[in-house]
Amino acid sequence: MKSKYIFITLFLALVASVATTPAAHAQVENEKQSQEIVTLFRAARKVISDNQAHINDATKGDKGLSAAAVVQKTKENFQNDLKRSVDDTPADSPTGLANAALLTAVGEVMTDAQVLINEQGKGFKGFLPAVFARQVAEKFNTGMNGRAFIKLTAPRDLLRNRSNRTDEWESSQIETKFRAAGWEHGKPVTEETTSKGRQAFRYLLPEYYGQSCLSCHGGTKGEIDITGGTKEGAKLGELGGAISFAIYLD
Repeated sequence: MKSKYIFITLFLALVASVATTPAAHAQVENEKQSQEIVTLFRAARKVISDNQAHINDATKGDKGLSAAAVVQKTKENFQNDLKRSVDDTPADSPTGLANAALLTAVGEVMTDAQVLINEQGKGFKGFLPAVFARQVAEKFNTGMNGRAFIKLTAPRDLLRNRSNRTDEWESSQIETKFRAAGWEHGKPVTEETTSKGRQAFRYLLPEYYGQSCLSCHGGTKGEIDITGGTKEGAKLGELGGAISFAIYLD
C-alpha cells in the first residue's frame, strides 16, 4: 500500500513538472499577453463607440476627445474589464512594451483626427469605431516592428474592408469553430502556427454585433447605410467578426 502512495506522489510530481516546462510557461505567458493586448485594443475602440453620437454632433466644436483624454478613458475601460490597472504590468516586460505601443498608437490616431472630429457644422464624419480601430492597428503594427501584429477581421461574407480580409488560418477558425452551433460565446482560439510565413503564437477572439453596431449593420439586408456600405441585416448578438493577434516567435 505504501508503494502505491509513493507511485501516486511521484506521478503527480511528474505531471506538475511537465506543466511547468519552459514551453508550457511560454504558452501561458503568450496567452496572457494576447488577452491583455486585445482587451486594451477593445477598450480603446469602446471610447469611440460610446462617443459616436457626440463625435457626429454638428452643433459642437471641441469634443473633448484629445489624445490624453481617450488614452485615459481606454485605461479606465481596461480596468473595468480585467479588474486591474494596465499600469500594473511591468513596463519593461514584453506585454508592457506592447501595451505602450498600443496606447501610443491610440494617442497618435486621436491627434491626427482632431480637426475632423471637432469640425462644427458637420454631422457624420466617418470616424467610426472600425475606422479608428484599423488606424490604431496599423500604427501599432508599425511600432512593434515585426514583434507582434493585430487586426480586425470578419467572415468573408461580412467583410467590408479588404485590408481586413482573413488569411487561411483565420478563415478556418471562424468557419469551423466560431460559426459552429456548440461554440462557447466569446471563447477565443489560440494556436502556435504560422502568420505571414513566420512562426507565431496566434490568438483569435470572436466579436458579436452590439446595439451600437446595428445602425450600420442591422436593418434590412441590402439597404445602404450612412457610410455608403451595404447593410448585412445583422441581429443583436450574432457573430460579426474577430480580432486577430499574433506574437512572432522567430
